[in-house]
Formats: sequence, C-alpha cells, structure tokens
Amino acid sequence: MVKKNKDKTADELRQPLLKAALVHVPFDGWSKKTKQQAANDLGIDKGIVDLAFPHGSIEMIELYAKNCDDQMLDAIKKIDIDALKIREKITELVKLRIKAEIDHKEAAQRTISYLSLPKNHFASLKILYRSVDLMWKAISDTSTDFNFYTKRMTLAAVYSSCFLYWLNDDTDNYQDTWAFLDRRIENVMQFEKVKAKCRNKDFKFPNIWRELGIKRFGS
Repeated sequence: MVKKNKDKTADELRQPLLKAALVHVPFDGWSKKTKQQAANDLGIDKGIVDLAFPHGSIEMIELYAKNCDDQMLDAIKKIDIDALKIREKITELVKLRIKAEIDHKEAAQRTISYLSLPKNHFASLKILYRSVDLMWKAISDTSTDFNFYTKRMTLAAVYSSCFLYWLNDDTDNYQDTWAFLDRRIENVMQFEKVKAKCRNKDFKFPNIWRELGIKRFGS
C-alpha cells in the first residue's frame, strides 16, 4: 500500500490525502500537524502534500466541500424531484447537503472554525455560493437578474443557519434540525410573497457576487 502511494502523482494523491486528513481534523484542525499525519498514514513525504495542495489547508477544504456537493447531487438523482413542489425540492437538497457531512461532523465543526478566520472569509463565501448555486441548478431554476441573486442569497442564509443548527443537534436522526429547516423555509415563502408585490417596481438589485469577483458556476 505504501509503495503504491509512492508511485502516484501529487494530483492522484489529492483525494487519498483528504480522506486521511479528515481522520485527524477533529483533533488537530486543519493544521500542519494534520497534513503531516495524513502524509505519514499514506507513507509519503510531507512535501507531496504541498504539491497536491499548493494553497494549503483551504484548498483541502474546498475539495472536501466539492465532494460533499457532488454527493448531494448524486443523491438527488435517486429522488423523483419533478414530483415535488419547489419548496420541497429545496428542502430535500439542503437535507442532502447536510447529510453529506454526517460521517465527518466533528471535522465539519473544526472546518467552520477555520473558515470563520478573517483570512478565509472570501474562500468561505465562494464555497457557500457554490453549494447554493448547485442546489438551484439541480432543480433547473431558470431565473435571472433580480431573482437569480435573491434566490441564492436567501438560500445561503437558510442553508448556513441550518448547518450551524445541525452542528449542535444531538436529537435522534437530527429531527430538530429538520424541523428548524421547515420553519426557515416557511419564512422564505412569506418573503417570496412580499417580493412578488415588488416585482414590477423599478428597482435594481445589486450584483454583490460580481463585486466579490465570483463568477456563476458553469458560465
């Protein structure tokens, strides 16, 4: 196994290194020690970790988040999504995205702490944007301009609050988290009713994602 890993390129070792690191993150966070331990577990030199993730721990977190997003998208394919109402579709996607991290809940807590550091604020926004953007695209949302950005901003608030709630939820099957999610979705529905009344007014919503330098995924 050790020799097999030594024969792999740095790019091929990205996923194995991430998997190994997640075992140690609950104890040592996204630290140099964690990366060293991951390298030791795979029987490779620490320098390979730097080659695989030249931007450090934040790049490992981005890969982890992408894996969770991909898991969410794979899971939604097993559901007859077209038979659901829009609010039900979004509710299911938020649940699936959270469930993608259940096996690494302690690591997720350390990840939130790491992303809360000022230096990681921009990366945190990009990771969040990617997740909510994929949720809307998963249900073939075709909105543009005002609706495009308000939907993503609103969903970002819902998903973020539910994720933080889940981190502290110890109820069976996380029933309190799902009840909290239902309440947040209901709040959004009330907001949509208000927004509908303003839809025909002469109001231009600022493109904050563009100001942040974030491009639409897939564009």
